[in-house]
Amino acid sequence: MEQPAGGAASADAADDAVEALDRPLPEGVRRRVVALVSDAFGGLTVTELPAQLRQYARFTPTRRAKFAGNAMAAALEGDAAFRRRIGERLRETQPELSAALEAGSLPAAADPVDVAAAAYVLRPAGWVKLLAAAGEEAERADAERADDESRRELERLREELAQARAQTRSETERLRGDLDASRKEAESLQRKLRSAANEVKRGEAALRRGRAESDTVRAEAAAQVSAAESETRRLRARLSEAEASVEAGRRAAREGRSVEDMRVRLLLDTVLEAAGGLRRELALPPSSMRPADTVDAVEPGRMSPKDVAARALSDTDPALLDQLLALPQAHLIVDGYNVTKTGYPQMPLEKQRLRLLGGLSVLAAQTGAEMTCVFDGAELAAPVLLAPPRGVRVLFSRAGVTADELIRQLARAEPSGRPVVVVSTDREVADGVAKAGARPVASVLLLKRLSRV
Repeated sequence: MEQPAGGAASADAADDAVEALDRPLPEGVRRRVVALVSDAFGGLTVTELPAQLRQYARFTPTRRAKFAGNAMAAALEGDAAFRRRIGERLRETQPELSAALEAGSLPAAADPVDVAAAAYVLRPAGWVKLLAAAGEEAERADAERADDESRRELERLREELAQARAQTRSETERLRGDLDASRKEAESLQRKLRSAANEVKRGEAALRRGRAESDTVRAEAAAQVSAAESETRRLRARLSEAEASVEAGRRAAREGRSVEDMRVRLLLDTVLEAAGGLRRELALPPSSMRPADTVDAVEPGRMSPKDVAARALSDTDPALLDQLLALPQAHLIVDGYNVTKTGYPQMPLEKQRLRLLGGLSVLAAQTGAEMTCVFDGAELAAPVLLAPPRGVRVLFSRAGVTADELIRQLARAEPSGRPVVVVSTDREVADGVAKAGARPVASVLLLKRLSRV
């Protein structure tokens, strides 16, 4: 018949009072005990756990061992019922080791640490001695492992020392070779320095000779300049004499030509008087017109019928757009989605773009005007693979920049005086480009014009 829980707890307490550890658990045995408790932890219900361990019920075994190791060790030591439940889980998972411990015969191939941890949890008769023996065995094994590691570390250090010595010898030999090369190079540089010093001395001597020759040439040049100045003064005197002779000849020629001049003047007066008599005889009225006045043209300040008709065009008349694009160097900037969503909003965005760009390409070929179509980049789910049609520049606004702002930037970039036409029904866009000197027109005007393409 099963013993009540209270009776089992009393029995465990009595056993613990008889056998108790006189020193702390070895660290390796403690870690193995915590691992056993952590693995068996998940098989218990929350009500079967001590109150201080219930907060770790949902943790994984690894996290429980990491964060609740001290709490589990304390509960295992102080709570006999909890220790009994952990022992039952251990009997289920390791039945051979548990049965051997309770029978007092240990498996020959068992790990001393596993034996000590199981004995600490199950606490069979003589468990303290088993724990002490396992601890001593574990310490002996740790000492042997430490000794092996020390030997391997010593061997490794010896090998490194040998390598370092060999490297030092090779480095010393290399440095000696470098030193010899440096000495040879220094000797070569010294020879070159002596040669350069000799060259400098020869150069200084040549410089002194050059200066002497230069002084000689300068003196000769000064003498030649003085002779040239004397020759110049002599030539100037002869030139003055020649100018005086020429002037005397001109005076003589004018005096000799005076009779001919008198005859020519008399003939000219006769012709003028004959022309005056002919004008009086024909009684011709004075003329106030010139040949250029007979050419048919529009003078400044006057309007032709064609100009009057042009001024009377409506803002939605496609002919107005034709007149604007006929201006020299005209630039048409189109607010793409504003036009397409005004004309054919039911179509997908891709087909809207293709239809508008096709019409603009034909219009560009007809008018020869520069055309730029701007679309809002925020409408794109992915980059557009689009080949711009001939004659049309296609732009998408960058992230964080609207198409309206891009249109205003394009209008401001144009030089003052160039005819710029912006197609958009957006009032904010129209006001902005108007301040930049561009002419805004409604999207309906472009749609009507494209319907004729």
